[in-house]
Amino acid sequence: MASGEVKEDKYRTHMYGEAEKNTKWVYGVPPNYDVVNKLFEEGRTKIWPTGSLEEKVQNLVKTWEMEMFHKKSTEDYKTVDPNKYTVSINGRKDLSLKQVAMLGGGYNNLLQTSLPDSLRCYNPAEETADSSHRAFTTTFPRGFAVEILHVYSGPPVIVYKFRHWGYMEGPFKGHAPTGEMVQFIGMSIFELDEQEKIVKVQFFYDRGELLGGLLKGSSSSDSGILEDGASTCPLMKKTG
Repeated sequence: MASGEVKEDKYRTHMYGEAEKNTKWVYGVPPNYDVVNKLFEEGRTKIWPTGSLEEKVQNLVKTWEMEMFHKKSTEDYKTVDPNKYTVSINGRKDLSLKQVAMLGGGYNNLLQTSLPDSLRCYNPAEETADSSHRAFTTTFPRGFAVEILHVYSGPPVIVYKFRHWGYMEGPFKGHAPTGEMVQFIGMSIFELDEQEKIVKVQFFYDRGELLGGLLKGSSSSDSGILEDGASTCPLMKKTG
């Protein structure tokens, strides 16, 4: 990139510019969302008017997600107050950013489960941040897009319905790619403070919608034990 060239993302802020010149990125540089933006634009079911509440919420969610996955230091987060922020999944215990990091961050936090180990098709307790990232970027080479389907209330308490989807064009935990679209739909609540920083996030969704779609492909082992040592999931193999 030539010196002085200005870059931006259509749907995400806090990636480029003077305010981000000292930002520490997980992979050394800001992420490039061109491929997943194309997937989003081709597959979305809603096109929200410019300046609408729905568009603002959608861009906030995408920016929040970018920071959670790609900014190395919580000090560089712009969408959240790192000292107050908590997140919970399906009514589980609220977790601080430090506790999320201890779980491996990213998908490990989002796919927490009470299932016994023997029934965990994806076991967040055994995954690192890197192995989790590798698993899903391999499975979804065109990315995992998100859109806002409905906004029920605006700031300071934002309640919205979302859809996440991608195409399984790579293997997942020993299961062959199907090429099919895999998606799940859920609800979320973002609570903002007086500075419009996110201080609390709650998600509600069925992780089986996602994992069930990823286990449709043929397994690499007829014995039920995958190449990476993880056991298959008899419940999820029947999903979808």
